[in-house]
Amino acid sequence: MCGLTGMARLGGGDLSARDEALLDRMTHAVGHRGPDGEQVFRSGPVAMGFRRLALVGPDNGDQPLYSRDRRTVLIANGEVYNHRELEKGPLAGVPMRTRSDCEVLPHLYALRGERFLDDVAGMYAIALWDRAAGRLVFARDRFGIKPLYYTRTGDTVLFASEIKALFQHPDCRRELDWEGALADQSMNIAPYLSHEPVNTWFHGIETVPAGGIVTIDLTTGRTEHRTYWELPGLDGDGDASDDELIRAYRELLAASVADCAAADTEVGLFLSGGVDSASVAALAAGQGGTIHTFSVLSASTLANGDAEHGHRVARALGMPNHQLVFEPGRTPGVEEWKRLLWLLETPLCNAEQYYKYELYRYAKHVRPELRGMLLGQASDEYNGGYSTTITRGDGWAGFEAGVRDMARASALHGAPALAPWWEHGELLAEGLLRDGAGRLPADPYAAFVAWKHRHVQQYNCWHEDRTAAGNGVEARVPFLDHRIVELLATIPAGRRAGLLWDKRILRDAVRDLLPASVADRPKVPFFYGEGTGFTHRAMVRMLGQDGDALLEEALASPGAQDHLRPAALHAMLRRLEGEMEPFDVEFLLRLVNLGHLDQMARRPPVPPIDAPRAAILSAAPVTDWDRDVAGLTTAMRRCPEPREHDVVALAPDVLLVAEPADPDTLYLAVGGRFEYVATDPEWCAFLRAVDGRRSVKDVLASAGVAYESVATELWDALDAGVAVTQGAGR
Repeated sequence: MCGLTGMARLGGGDLSARDEALLDRMTHAVGHRGPDGEQVFRSGPVAMGFRRLALVGPDNGDQPLYSRDRRTVLIANGEVYNHRELEKGPLAGVPMRTRSDCEVLPHLYALRGERFLDDVAGMYAIALWDRAAGRLVFARDRFGIKPLYYTRTGDTVLFASEIKALFQHPDCRRELDWEGALADQSMNIAPYLSHEPVNTWFHGIETVPAGGIVTIDLTTGRTEHRTYWELPGLDGDGDASDDELIRAYRELLAASVADCAAADTEVGLFLSGGVDSASVAALAAGQGGTIHTFSVLSASTLANGDAEHGHRVARALGMPNHQLVFEPGRTPGVEEWKRLLWLLETPLCNAEQYYKYELYRYAKHVRPELRGMLLGQASDEYNGGYSTTITRGDGWAGFEAGVRDMARASALHGAPALAPWWEHGELLAEGLLRDGAGRLPADPYAAFVAWKHRHVQQYNCWHEDRTAAGNGVEARVPFLDHRIVELLATIPAGRRAGLLWDKRILRDAVRDLLPASVADRPKVPFFYGEGTGFTHRAMVRMLGQDGDALLEEALASPGAQDHLRPAALHAMLRRLEGEMEPFDVEFLLRLVNLGHLDQMARRPPVPPIDAPRAAILSAAPVTDWDRDVAGLTTAMRRCPEPREHDVVALAPDVLLVAEPADPDTLYLAVGGRFEYVATDPEWCAFLRAVDGRRSVKDVLASAGVAYESVATELWDALDAGVAVTQGAGR
């Protein structure tokens, strides 16, 4: 993981001394990405800056890298995992001057031209100057794991690993694209399958496409785009049996984990206890050496089981596990959040990125030599991980029905005249949608995977790179290996149910390595599920602190004044403060982030390497979960799960208030102040039946509701101190 910057003059002129000074500023802006060294290259019309994080060849791997005749000059961010094979194969006999895995790249370019990446396996962003042809070449890996952005300003091309570096140039356009952001599906979460290009969020800033090569002729300024790899079509023409596919999947995943775990410095692992990260941990454990694992311990992960399973998996594999504690009252400060947002440069910044950024900070603090982190990211997107959450019934058929609904919504989205049928698209014949919009796919599942492929680039790879890079660590993602995805594409449509329902191919591939409780553990998204309200309420508190400071500053941006309604946003925040599960805070936070990014683009903050940091959080000394869980539960202020014979009562300072005109809504006043609103009919019925004398079981019977329908609300109310229970002794 390194930081790249550069500029090139179009029309054949040389760069000036002013340009060189600007390049220094650009390179400093990505200094956090490479704490191990800085190199700058300047020659004629091209200058390149490089900040290095050394994982391979730390004593002999500086860049730029050159072809044998030095006509090709290259800087790269990332890792070429199969560099040894390439050195022995097509590059046999070519002397390597460094130990850098990326040195094969300029030699491959000299040998093959723009086909130089066809046989390269790894993650990388590349900037290359072909002196002989007078052209600049940008390229990225197949999934866009490593970032690279570029823009033109007058007769100058600017490029960098992060957008903030481009903004260091005074002539670079610094303007948030409000309309493009608000219309982006990843922002509004409308239930349709978007296949739009990845959004950079800023006018005039372009990203090199994943699996793509961009060539700029420095004489004419002409730009050409070429794709060297695309997500394979899911035509499923393979004839391998299920057992053969599972064995092949295991071999490919094991090889990918070995590649990602290979380094000349220490590598760690983020461990949630789900089958994805647990699989990576089990395969990495066989590589030798001690790998430290890191997990989030919050009220949310305690409730949904992530913290427990992370500990148990690490203990079973003999790996040290650090449980980083996020206390229930821990809320990012105003300036703290703004620094994180500037590091990430995306309005999609949310609690997940906060957790992971702090986890990286802690890992780097306790393991100073750590340079890489293994992740279980992006398994769900290609392995069928969402099949159990996007469903209209049981099994794979129910999942396919859910995907077809999303495909219909996509067709309606692309046909404005039919858009009013959004809520009732299932009533329209598929032929009408296909003919009228031309967007209804023949294979909705293939369209779904293509949408997730876009999401991996827009969200997963983006934030995983930034949260790691902000702490001088490289994120490594074994599931993003093109050979694995290409194998999955050979599964015939008729056999998807057996191999992809609930990630069956992965679960069966690692079943011999993991306890059954982990191999078959249901999918639990990070901090979601039981206990999500703890995290969402923390984000609400963050927005409301210091007199709604984050919201007020966001609304003061020029773009926000043209695109947002301040009174409505304030009203939404007040409403969320009264909800036990304020899920909509995610929508509000995205708009607040846009306002701040608008202001940051116009007046860039100090580079992350120069920014102050909050105190590092502490880890809980968990050695035996069964013995320590009671103390952890108390520390997280997580009350025990209510039992059916416990007597339930409202807290002494809580009063229920009903409005006659709206019988389906209850207001909960705490200490004389309205704090919460209940609108779910079954939860309201339960609250009305609570009298402080009857058990949970009796209250449920009196209200005529099932426990499952109010369990989350009841547990949240107990945790918030709105309700209390007492054992009945029966």
